[in-house]
Amino acid sequence: MLSVLWLGCCSVLVALAAGFDAERCRNLPVTLNIVLLEDESSLWSLKYVEVAVKKAIADENERNKLDGEYHAVFSSIIAAVLKIFYFTLNQDQVGCAMLGPSCTYATFQLDVGLTLTIPVISAGSFGLSCDYKEKLTRLLPPARKISNFFVHFWNETWSGLKTHWSTAYVYKQPDISEECFWYINALEAATAQFSSQIYRKVLRSKEEISPVLSDPNRISNIFIMCGGPDTIFSIKNGTDVSKDIGGVSVISFSVTLCLYLSLSLSLSLSVCISLCLSFLSLYVCISLCLSVCLFLCLSLSVSLFLSLSLLQILNDYVAGYHDAVLLFSHVMRQMLGAGGAAPLNVTGENPFRNISFEGMGGHYELDENGDRDTNFSVMFTTGTHQYKTLFEFDTSNNKTQLNHNNPDLPWRGSRLPDDKPANEMLHLFCLQTHDIIVIVLAISVVLVTAVALLFYRQNRKQRFNQKKWSHINPDLIIPVDYRETNLISLKRCFHLSVLLIFFPLFPSLQPVILKELRQTDGNFSDDQRIELNSLLRVDYYNLTKFYGTVKYEYGVYGVFEYCERGSLRYVLNDKISYPDESFMDLEFKISVMYDIAKGMSYLHSSNIEMHGRLKSTNCVVDNRMVVKITDFGCNTILTPGKDLWTAPEHMRVEGFSQKGDVYSFAVIAQEIILRECPFYTENCSDLAEKLYKVQCPSGPTIFRPYLNFETAGEQEVELYVLIKSCWDEDPEKRPDFKKIESTLGKIFSNLHNQANASYMDNLIRRLQMYSRNLEHLVEERTALYKAERDRADQLNFMLLPGPVVRSLKETGRVEPELFDEVTIYFSDIVGFTTICHHSTPMEVVDMLNDMYKNFDSILDNHDVYKVETIGDAYMVASGLPRRNGNRHAVDISLMALDILEFMGTFQLKHLPGIPLWIRIGVHSGPCAAGVVGNKMPRYCLFGDTVNTASRMESTGLPLRIHVSQSTISILQRTDCQFEFEKRGETYLKGKGKEMTYWLKGITGQKYNLPTPPTAECMLGVRVQSRQTDYGRTDRSIMRM
Repeated sequence: MLSVLWLGCCSVLVALAAGFDAERCRNLPVTLNIVLLEDESSLWSLKYVEVAVKKAIADENERNKLDGEYHAVFSSIIAAVLKIFYFTLNQDQVGCAMLGPSCTYATFQLDVGLTLTIPVISAGSFGLSCDYKEKLTRLLPPARKISNFFVHFWNETWSGLKTHWSTAYVYKQPDISEECFWYINALEAATAQFSSQIYRKVLRSKEEISPVLSDPNRISNIFIMCGGPDTIFSIKNGTDVSKDIGGVSVISFSVTLCLYLSLSLSLSLSVCISLCLSFLSLYVCISLCLSVCLFLCLSLSVSLFLSLSLLQILNDYVAGYHDAVLLFSHVMRQMLGAGGAAPLNVTGENPFRNISFEGMGGHYELDENGDRDTNFSVMFTTGTHQYKTLFEFDTSNNKTQLNHNNPDLPWRGSRLPDDKPANEMLHLFCLQTHDIIVIVLAISVVLVTAVALLFYRQNRKQRFNQKKWSHINPDLIIPVDYRETNLISLKRCFHLSVLLIFFPLFPSLQPVILKELRQTDGNFSDDQRIELNSLLRVDYYNLTKFYGTVKYEYGVYGVFEYCERGSLRYVLNDKISYPDESFMDLEFKISVMYDIAKGMSYLHSSNIEMHGRLKSTNCVVDNRMVVKITDFGCNTILTPGKDLWTAPEHMRVEGFSQKGDVYSFAVIAQEIILRECPFYTENCSDLAEKLYKVQCPSGPTIFRPYLNFETAGEQEVELYVLIKSCWDEDPEKRPDFKKIESTLGKIFSNLHNQANASYMDNLIRRLQMYSRNLEHLVEERTALYKAERDRADQLNFMLLPGPVVRSLKETGRVEPELFDEVTIYFSDIVGFTTICHHSTPMEVVDMLNDMYKNFDSILDNHDVYKVETIGDAYMVASGLPRRNGNRHAVDISLMALDILEFMGTFQLKHLPGIPLWIRIGVHSGPCAAGVVGNKMPRYCLFGDTVNTASRMESTGLPLRIHVSQSTISILQRTDCQFEFEKRGETYLKGKGKEMTYWLKGITGQKYNLPTPPTAECMLGVRVQSRQTDYGRTDRSIMRM
C-alpha cells in the first residue's frame, strides 16, 4: 500500500533512522513522509501540493497493476488505498522516503542536527548550504548551477559577438521569491565561486539601481537580477538607460506566467515568451527552464485529470512534488523489477543519483549529486519584438553552445556590449582621428628614442666605470696585534671566517673586519661589479663602511668597518655589563631601534634599495654605543637564507623585499624589548617548529614572537603596536621605515618629558645612572666571584678529603701520615669479563655508573672515605684521614651490609634477567696515606693492609662479605652485636692460612640480603674471575 504521511511544519523535524531498504518496502505498506508548510502564502504549501501528490500516487498505483510480469511484485508494494496521517513525534511511522522540505533552512537542519538515512526528495532547497548532501535529491535547479552558468558564460568569448566579462551589478530587490533569494545569494556570497572570480557590486533597492543605470561612470554594463518582466519594467520606468547596458534577468521557472497567459489570453507559446521578453528591450533574458515552459504550456492545458482550479494553483513546486512521487516509483521499479528473488538493500548508497525519467516538469536528468541538470537558454529580442535563442548552456558539462551566428542584436555592431562602459564621444573621436593618433604615437616613439640615445651617451662612461672593479692589495692589510684589542665580542658575534685587521689606506689606520664571500671566486660579473661600486658610495652614520674586497689564495673577503662592542645580539645577551635597570632602560632600547630604523631608511632610499638579511647578529655596536647595520648589499653574490628573521612570504618564495626588511626589524625590536632569544615565545622553543609555523600558518591566528600587552606601560604599548604592525602577515599593511622612524621619534620625545628637558639635564641623568650601574656591577661581579670560589671548593672536597684540601690551599703540600688501625673494603663484579663480552662499551659504562652512583649514596650514611674505583673494583676506607677509634670496622661492616642488600634488587638494564653478583672483602690493620704528585694529586694508601683486603675479596664467594680475623676482633670490642659465621682457614697469597669469617648481619636489625648462589648454580654459569693488580702482585701501594 502506497500511503502518504503529512507533516505540517518546516522548522521542527524528527530524526529518521530507518534507511531506504527496498526489500522492507516490498513487504510493508509504502509510506512517503511529506514535510511541508501548511500556510496560505508559500507556493509549496500542503494545500497546493496535496492534490498533485494524490493524483501521482493514484496514477502510479494503477500503472503498477498493469505492469505484466512485475504485477505480482508491485501489487504487494503499491496498493490502491490512500490514507493521510499527521506525523507526530510519538508516532512510529517512518516512510521509505521523504518529500520536502522546500525551504533551504529546514533542509540544512536535516543534515546538521539530525541523523537522516532515508532519501529526501525536495522541490526547492536551492541554497549553497544544501549542496552535496548524501541523502538529498533536488528536482529544481539549485543555486550552484545558476552560479556555474554565470561564471562560465562571463569567461566565454566569441569573436565579433562577445568579449570576456569580469564585472557585473547584482540586483537583490527587497521583495524577492524563495528561489530568487537563493539564486542571488549564490552570486552575492563572498565565498562563492562567482564572487571569487567576478568583480560584482550588489544593489539592494530601486533607489540604488536607478542612478546606476544612467551613470556614465558605472563599473559595469551588465546587470543581473532575478524576477519576471514586472521587475524589469519597474526598474526601467522613468529611467534614462544607456544603450550599452546589457541586463541579464533570470526568469526563474515562470511556469505560472506561461499558463496564465496561455489560458487567459489564448496566446501561443511563442507569444507567451515574447510577451515575457518584450519589456526587456535592450536586455538579454535567460530562461532557465524553457523545456518546462514548453511542456506545461502545450500539454497541461489539455490534461484530462487537472481541473481549472488545479491549473490556477499549479506552480513549479507542485509540479516538482508530483514528479517526486514518479521518481520514487521509478526507482522502486528499477530496484525490484528483476524478480525479487534476492532482496537488494541500498542503505549505503543513494539510488536517486545519475538517473533520468519523465514527469510533469518534462525530462529529468539527475547528476551524481542528485541535482537536476537542464539546459539554460540565453535569448534576445529582435527589432520586431520576437524572441530568439542565442546561446544554450548545458549544466551537465558546463558547456555553452552558440545557436545563432548572425543575431539581430540592438547594440552597436549587432554584438553584446563590453562589460566595462566607454565614453561614446571619445570612442567616436578615436574612430575619426585614427590616423592622427598613429602619427602622434610615431612622433612620441622617435622623441623617446632620441632622448634615450642622448641619455645613453651621457651615462656611457659612468656605466663603464661602474663595471670596473679591482681588489685591494693584500700587502696593504696588516693583522692587528691581539694584545692591543679585546677580541671577546669578535669571537662571540661573528663567523670563523671573520678576522680583525688594520687597513692602512688612510692617514690614520682604520680597524676593519674581513668577511668571507664564499659563493664567488673573485671574478665578478657586470651586475656584481655595479653592486659593489654602489656599496663603495654608501657612507652613512648608521651603516658600516664598505672598503672593497681582497683576494687571497684561500678565498675572497669583503673589507668592512669594525665595531668594537660586537653585534647587537651579544650586547643583548650580556645582562651583566648592560643591565636593564640602569643601562638598557626603555629610553636606550628605543634609541637602539631608532638607529636601526634610520640606517634602513637610508638604505631603502639608496641604490642598494634593500638589505635582505637583516638580523640582530648583523646589527653591530661601536664604542660609542651607536648601532650600525652591516652585511647589506651583495644580493647578486649571496643567496638568501631562511631563519627566524626571514619574512613568511620569503620563506615560501625565496627572494628579497623592503617589506621583508620591515618584518625582520620587528623581530629584532622584540629581541631588544624583552632581551630574550630571537623569536622568543612561551610555548615553542624548537627552531624548526618555529620556522614551520611562520611559513605555514594554520587558522586565522598567525604565529609571531611573544608580546604581553597586559603588563606593558603606556609607552611600551605604543611600541608593541608598532612592532605588531611591522610583522603583519600582509606585506602591504606593514609601514615603511620612514614612518617607523617618525613613530619612534614621537615615542622617544614623550619619555621623561624629553620635549621640555635640556641637553645637560639628560646628560647628568645618564651619568648618574651609569655611576649606579658601576656600583651594582661591582657588587654583582663580587657575588659571582664568591659563588665560583664556593663551587671550586665543593669540587675539591669531592676529589680529596677536607683536611687534605685545606692543607693544600694553605701550604701547597700534604705531609704523609701513618694510621695505626684502619679498615679497608674491597668489592668487584663476578664474571665481569663475561658481561663485557656480551655488552657494548657504552652499556658497560652505564652499568657501572648506575651501580656505583647507588654505592656512593650509601657511603653518605657512614663515616667512610671512598678511595677509588679501578674498572669494576670499588675501594673504601674508614679511620682515615680522620681517626674514629673502633668505629672504622663498624662503619665499613654496616656499609658492606647496605651495599649487599642493594645488590639484591639491582638489575641490568641491557641484560634483564641476568643476575649480577659481587664479592666483598674486608680487612683491618695499619696503613700510611699521603698525596702523591703535583699534576692531578691523588690521596693514596700504602701498606700490607691494602693487599690483604684485596686478597680477602678475591678469595671470597659471590654475594658474601668475607671478613678477616683482625676485623672480627675489633667488632667484638664494640657494643654492636654483629652476626658472623666462621668460614675456616683460608689460604691468602703472601700470608699463608688465615682464619676468616662470613658477615651475616647485626642482631636486632633485619637485612634483606640476597641468597648466595649454590655450588651447582655457580657451575652452571661460566664465571671468569677478574684478578686485580692487588691479587697478582704483592704491591704495597694503593693509588687513587
